[in-house]
Amino acid sequence: MMERTSEYEENGNVIPVTLNANFFFERAVRSLDRFQYDKALKNFRKAVEYEPENPVNHCNVAGVLSEMGNYEASNDILTHVLENIDPGMTECYFYMANNFANMESYEEAERSLVTYLEEDVNGEFLAESEELMELLQYELDRPAPLIRIRSREGVIEHERARALLEEGKFTQAVTLLEEIVSNTPDFLAAHNNLALAYFYMGRFTKAKECIMRVLEQDSGNLHALCNLAIFLQYEGDREQLAGLLRLLETTIPFHQEHLFKMATTMGILGRHRTAYGHFRRLLKDEEVGGDASLYHYCAAAASNSGLYTEAQRCWQKAAKLDPESAVPRFFLAQLQQAQGEGKALSPISYNYQLPFQEQLKLWKDNKGSFAEEVRNNPLLRSSFFWALRYGDANTKLQVTEALRWIEDEEMSEILQGLLKQQPLQEEKLQEAALLSLQRLIGSVPEENVLQEAKETSTARLKGLPEWREDWQKVIDQTVSMMDRRFDAVQKKDAELLWKQFVSSIYPDVPFIRQTEGWCAALEYLIAKMHNLPVTYREVAQRYDVSVSMVSRYARRIDDECSLQGSVSDSLPPFTENI
Repeated sequence: MMERTSEYEENGNVIPVTLNANFFFERAVRSLDRFQYDKALKNFRKAVEYEPENPVNHCNVAGVLSEMGNYEASNDILTHVLENIDPGMTECYFYMANNFANMESYEEAERSLVTYLEEDVNGEFLAESEELMELLQYELDRPAPLIRIRSREGVIEHERARALLEEGKFTQAVTLLEEIVSNTPDFLAAHNNLALAYFYMGRFTKAKECIMRVLEQDSGNLHALCNLAIFLQYEGDREQLAGLLRLLETTIPFHQEHLFKMATTMGILGRHRTAYGHFRRLLKDEEVGGDASLYHYCAAAASNSGLYTEAQRCWQKAAKLDPESAVPRFFLAQLQQAQGEGKALSPISYNYQLPFQEQLKLWKDNKGSFAEEVRNNPLLRSSFFWALRYGDANTKLQVTEALRWIEDEEMSEILQGLLKQQPLQEEKLQEAALLSLQRLIGSVPEENVLQEAKETSTARLKGLPEWREDWQKVIDQTVSMMDRRFDAVQKKDAELLWKQFVSSIYPDVPFIRQTEGWCAALEYLIAKMHNLPVTYREVAQRYDVSVSMVSRYARRIDDECSLQGSVSDSLPPFTENI
């Protein structure tokens, strides 16, 4: 770099002045502040003389020329930068587009703007480009031939994937997120959400691999660190978790999104006092302070910390904000009952929903409500995924039986995956899976999984140690009597339900004295299962038995085959990275 020093005397002092690109740049900026464009142009050109290979200096000259209305000269310089100095300086295309638009050369402006949007990685002028695009579309009376916006590559798809996660459609979200991270490996939010999707599906190894890839690129990524802590807890890795917890507990997030992530993570990890402090900070924010679910989270943290007065206040506030929800009222009643009995309240889930067993009570007489809830509640869907993969036999059974009411392609895939497990833990679990899958798909899927599973199940059932003739007679007579009033799927449901009942009570299977009574009970239950209008009296008359017999036998079958117990409320809540 060339340097020249001049000296002059002022009050007896000699002040050296170094003439370089920075010197002339600063003088040019001062001239611009005073709207002295001629002087600014002169000084920027001097900066170019000192640093001819610096593209920024050339762009500054082009910018002043544009301000002075000399658009052609400005574009000549910008073209020179792209062709001879730095082809990667894509913002030059944006500057050129503005110059062309000012010259009313709208075709050229469009070409330059499209090139900028398709080539620029950072998207510094994305908002301004949208405004210019609207102008050009108006002037040309057509939309621009834009194929992609590189700076937003994967963003739109990621928003769609997040929506799928929020809807609990994990397998679809995984497919889309895997494609996004493959195309844009540095898209860390997509990696975090992919990790969560894997986690809620029980694919722990894949989830942890995603998190480690994020931390390799950004070791301080708070979402990844919080997710890793949750994963370590479910793995039972106490040593690594302890070290990570020490780091997280001393971290005070500034941004609202990070604060919420930290609060929910601390709650999941059992650090309820810390979670309570974070939730209290969030409630002070006017933008989120009116959210009923946030008051529930704070109440849960307070209750789990033994701060019952504060928990009561938060649930009361939640009830006022969300008067239609049964959640705050339920927990207020539970708290009042516990205090009346002088007992501590059981641990409260941070999920803003009723405990699973309470939801079952509400859904028992309204299968449509249950199906709608599962379709729209990602927390419940994730609990089902978790239970089917890692729950005990009883939990798997109750969830499997519940899924027969949900006409959902994703749940069909999960059930088929369950049937492929060899061997299943219990025979009645396989029967329940078969019954639910048959109800969902209405016919045998193209794959042979259902047929193979049915054959396996039938073989097992007939080995109880034997499948007796009087048991089979109930199936045959029921199917015959159902005849044209029921379709093939409904008849198959009756067969599978009877087999499930027999296998669940074996060897205490009652002696079948009144075949017609059991047949009537089966038909009644299948009609109810498929939401068909039916009464005990109608069925009793059709089979020529008493109403009390049908009622008694139906209750016996229902008690053995209906949902019992509850899915654990300690299943992981939905902690989506936003």
